[in-house]
Formats: sequence, structure tokens, C-alpha cells
Amino acid sequence: MSDDPNKPPKIEFPCPDYPIKVMGTSGPELHTLVVEVFTRHAQDFDAQCITVRDSSKGTFQSLTVTIEATGEAQLQAIFDDLKVSPLVKMVL
Repeated sequence: MSDDPNKPPKIEFPCPDYPIKVMGTSGPELHTLVVEVFTRHAQDFDAQCITVRDSSKGTFQSLTVTIEATGEAQLQAIFDDLKVSPLVKMVL
């Protein structure tokens, strides 16, 4: 562990219950995209466990998916696949 307060903490892999939040334009297309990306990259992905939250005006949605993260390459692939879609505004 590093004592440098400017460095973010390292994640130890595999990391169970790793949440990823996808925020984007509200609608079934966003949900479909999230299911497709996570099915491709996360073996333990269960589409029934997606938590959806609508914005106050219903224009945007936040979808939270919890997976077992297996490594930085997996997380980067998920983020990259999501960010190329114009439906996705932010991935956390």
C-alpha cells in the first residue's frame, strides 16, 4: 500500500460486488446496450440485478450494475464499449 495521499487506492482483483453506474438517455435502448456490454465482459452478470433510477424529469436514467471485477482490462473494456454509444453520457 502506498503512503502517497495523491495516488488513488489500488483495487485488488478479483473484486466481488464492484458497482458500475451508467448514466444516459432514458429508454429501452440504454438498458439493452448495458445488458449487451455486460454480458460480453462479465461472466457473473445477471440482468435481473440492474438497478434503474430515473431523473426527476425522466429524461435520463442511471443504471447500476454490480459484477465481480476480474481486472483492469475487463473494466477498461466495459467502459470503452459503453462510452462509444451516444446514449451514454457518463460511466462511473
